[in-house]
Amino acid sequence: MSSTGLGDAPWAETDVARIAITHFHPDHVGGAETAARSTGATVHQGGLDYAQCERVWGSKDWPERIAGWFVRHGTPAAVAEDLIAQGHAFAPFIRYAVDPVLLYEGSELDGWQVLELPGHADGHLGFLRDGVLIGGDHLLRAISPAVGLYPDSRPDPLGDYLASLERTIELAPRIVYPGHGEPLDDASARARQLIEHHRARLDDTAAALAARPRTAYEVSLELFGRELSPTQRRFAVAETLSHLERLLRDGRASRVR
Repeated sequence: MSSTGLGDAPWAETDVARIAITHFHPDHVGGAETAARSTGATVHQGGLDYAQCERVWGSKDWPERIAGWFVRHGTPAAVAEDLIAQGHAFAPFIRYAVDPVLLYEGSELDGWQVLELPGHADGHLGFLRDGVLIGGDHLLRAISPAVGLYPDSRPDPLGDYLASLERTIELAPRIVYPGHGEPLDDASARARQLIEHHRARLDDTAAALAARPRTAYEVSLELFGRELSPTQRRFAVAETLSHLERLLRDGRASRVR
């Protein structure tokens, strides 16, 4: 059973004993407290993920901190102000469960093996049993999952994600149930596609730096175009930052202060 936390609760006529969180993004954790209270179920969440959840959603100034991060990377102040306003308007709707049962790589939940699959989120979890992977947003059919670098992120989220995709190829689950869209029965092939997608994006990012030094915001204009909403620009700059960081670590770019 899955839910966005919006609309009628899918658990209204179902006995629910445990709620497992794949990652702390609002559309996955935002309704956990309400669901737990309504069902009496225990909430299980990754230890690393919950720590980040607390740092972000448990902090009243997270919109300002994230906006400040983007300004430091070239984002105009007007866009940052829009992000702050949107963040504070959105915050009351994020009701994560406090003090969940913590899960880690190697944990087991009702026969499901817990996997740490960082990238889309630092502490992203997957749950594997009998070739079936509950994959959250690690692997999606229609779109490439966002992989962004934020102030509370691990230092190299794209490197993490590429390693997690390689691990998925090795695990070769026969079916993946994602957080969005239809199940995937070709997980290894899709993982390879996403690896190639990011390799091409790295090349495009490097090319955007060829003429002169640029901020992450300026590179995002080259990669994603100019006609984006403030929210879309936030994702674009964060995605650009994760690719710039990978280029730095690969020796294909350098930082200019």
